[in-house]
Amino acid sequence: MAGKEAARLPRKVYEKELLRLQAELVKLQEWVKAEGVRLVVVFEGRDAAGKGSTIKRVTEYLNPRVARIVALPKPTERERTQWYFQRYVEHLPAAGAIVLFDRSWYNRAGVERVMGFCTQDEYRLFLRQCPIFERMLVEDGILLRKYWFSVSDTEQQERFRRRLEDPLRRWKLSPMDLESITRWEAYSRAKDEMLVHTDISEAPWYIVESEDKRRSRLNMIAHLLASVPYQEVPPPVLELPPRPPSTGYERPPRGLQTYVPDHAASL
Repeated sequence: MAGKEAARLPRKVYEKELLRLQAELVKLQEWVKAEGVRLVVVFEGRDAAGKGSTIKRVTEYLNPRVARIVALPKPTERERTQWYFQRYVEHLPAAGAIVLFDRSWYNRAGVERVMGFCTQDEYRLFLRQCPIFERMLVEDGILLRKYWFSVSDTEQQERFRRRLEDPLRRWKLSPMDLESITRWEAYSRAKDEMLVHTDISEAPWYIVESEDKRRSRLNMIAHLLASVPYQEVPPPVLELPPRPPSTGYERPPRGLQTYVPDHAASL
């Protein structure tokens, strides 16, 4: 434990570099808008490996109209009858937009495979079609980046324990998450087979070591920025206009409107 704590990135170093990288993400966003780029970033990995917290840092200063998070619930009965990739296609970005998938079509190669939510034939069909699907996305001009967040079994269990004890993060822990503890090796084998079939040159997988969440966030964001040939777009020149003189408007009496109580005054 002492060695693990010593290896953790100091908070001050982390926060300074994170802010610098987030400023670069804003530049990336403006380039995406100006050039009409379509950027898709896939976040996959172990439960509690830090995907969600990394997405939060990526989007913290971005315009939600440009950078959108897609975290789909389990498919409906109707969606189960569709082509498997169909429900994901409708969330792909148009020109000038970024979509971050908090889990993606790779659900079939992970949780569906391990938990028996798909048939063997459906799973094999996915492994054949996924590389074709992603090659089509790239060929059409979409920038596709895929990140797998890796964490050890002991660290995952410790994070589950902290979630269980923290009322603010308890909602992050589901029965499916706890099931992953007992199926650790099954998930490992599924991940290995998935990489064999879908780690293609047009859309390679990038593994993010996530024992230290601070390091993993910085490493992932820095890699994303380095992998996209963005350039700084000069912002438009804006000036505050002079405020016009009053024309005699008077505000209605405060008693005519309902105000939020001043809770802060009681602190």
